[in-house]
Amino acid sequence: MNNKIKELRKKAIALPALPGVYIMHDKSKKIIYIGKAKALKNRVSQYFGSQNNHAEKVRRMVENVDYFEYIICDSEFEALILECSLIKQHTPKYNILLKDDKGYSYIRVSGDKWRKITYELQKKDDGATYIGPYKSSFYVRQSVEEANKIFMLPTCNRKFPDDFGKSRPCLNFHIKQCMAPCTGRVSFEQYDESVEQALEFLKGGSTKSVKMLTQEMERASENLEFERAAEIRDKIHAVKKMADKQKVVSVNVPDQDVIAYFTDSERGCFQLFKFEGGRLTDHENFVINNPVEQDDEMSQFITGYYSLGRDIPRNLTLDRLPSDSELIEKWLTEKSGRRVYITAPQRGEQAQLVSMCKKNAAETLAQIKGRTSREYSVLEELRELLGLSKIPEYIESYDISNLAGTENVAGMIVYENGKPLKSAYKKFKIKSFEGQDDYASMAEVIDRRFSEYEENKENGEGFGRLPDLILLDGGQGQVGAVLPILEKHNIDVPIFGMVKDSSHRTRAVTGSGGEIAINSYRSVFTFLSKMQDEVHRFAIGYHHQRRKNAVFRSSLTDIDGIGEVRAKALLKHFSTIKNIRNADLQELEMCPGMTHDSAVKVFNYFHN
Repeated sequence: MNNKIKELRKKAIALPALPGVYIMHDKSKKIIYIGKAKALKNRVSQYFGSQNNHAEKVRRMVENVDYFEYIICDSEFEALILECSLIKQHTPKYNILLKDDKGYSYIRVSGDKWRKITYELQKKDDGATYIGPYKSSFYVRQSVEEANKIFMLPTCNRKFPDDFGKSRPCLNFHIKQCMAPCTGRVSFEQYDESVEQALEFLKGGSTKSVKMLTQEMERASENLEFERAAEIRDKIHAVKKMADKQKVVSVNVPDQDVIAYFTDSERGCFQLFKFEGGRLTDHENFVINNPVEQDDEMSQFITGYYSLGRDIPRNLTLDRLPSDSELIEKWLTEKSGRRVYITAPQRGEQAQLVSMCKKNAAETLAQIKGRTSREYSVLEELRELLGLSKIPEYIESYDISNLAGTENVAGMIVYENGKPLKSAYKKFKIKSFEGQDDYASMAEVIDRRFSEYEENKENGEGFGRLPDLILLDGGQGQVGAVLPILEKHNIDVPIFGMVKDSSHRTRAVTGSGGEIAINSYRSVFTFLSKMQDEVHRFAIGYHHQRRKNAVFRSSLTDIDGIGEVRAKALLKHFSTIKNIRNADLQELEMCPGMTHDSAVKVFNYFHN
């Protein structure tokens, strides 16, 4: 702990244990973070305690703090309101900052005779008719796409009747998503009627549209217009089918927002789903570049988001409850003028909604880093299971292989972003002793690995890069043998052993705190099983290679005049014993290190 942090901790301990707001400044007197506290003394002193208990971003923020101020409030609720006001006013670097850049959307109906329906973000003076404005661009875009598909309206750039018969109809016609007026075989009356039906659908929704279409179908049937009745029937089926698709799950709560948060320690992403009447009507995501602490971030996101004038729902469903959820609930209730409920469901369809929301947040960050959400999710699950401070993006795994203490070797594999990074795989030959001792072998390998780190850490590549997690093939014994090595090199990297059951399958991970069962965590179980199989394959493959070479060398050294050096040279030159046996005398003489006499002896050995 440096002197500055010690000084700040001393001042923090002297604070009153009262509710209030604290304001962190850097050396230039700029405000970099604002927070609230139920007890200022307890909350602020946490920042300047042991830095090992903080995430990397929190440590970075604390390192930039030069001094802090505080304002005492009458209650924690008053502190929350003041915090919101100050964050808006000063926009500190390490607080959640949201911009009110969500514009309005419109449904546009073109002004020409053969009208087309599109969605637009701006209203223009172009002679078209605009319906709106709507707050949700997602809702408008989805609704217009649905209407055009159901009522088989064109979405291409062709103009009618100018482009009649100029080209063949596109794919949408063949998959029954466009009536293809470009063929010239669709009457204007038929086309215009479909446009009116689509507009009724957009204005009144699926229920009103089905009712209206059903009446038209019955009239057509009474007039013996069976072809037209069949077309309308197909549209009714399409509207009902689309309405069923819109209900992602059977949601009992008619009006709610679902918010989930996902972070990889470098970035965080809030995903928000807005449901009305059981239907997903809007969704937004917000990527945060300086995540600090998840509890603070969720509170700040909620207050920041709904301070922008967004509609406050009766029900707010979160992936986890922040510690001040009651305060947030009270703040939302007062702001909206009606009772608001905050929940964090653990099971049932509401929990499924939250899970879907969180997966979308993970997918957003995964796309930024070029991953898949599945890889991202399993690493997040592994982080939570092992209690890691960050997602283990760079994992090293080790295994020992020998046969009764002979040809004692180790293999190291690397997983980066959930995938094997084979260019970083390493092989080790145990050098410090002969015989079988897996604990001593593992300790030697880790010692050599981090000795290499100390020499190469400036470039940050290969052995110069610290892993986020070390996994050993073995149990508590291997972990215990390696921990002193990490302390010796002053390396702070979490390390666990992968324990197998009697069927040679990974059943648990073990660390200094004991075993953690993984059978109930399907994604983690599969991920770790594959990793343990891969490191075992790599280590045992290297062991077999060395044993094979040893056998080859021993057979060659039986030849008079062929020692260890020439045996290695022959194997390197010819690759296999079979190639040496099939070589003629001249080819043997051409091998580096061979003389005419030694070549004759090798040739005679294999041909007599």
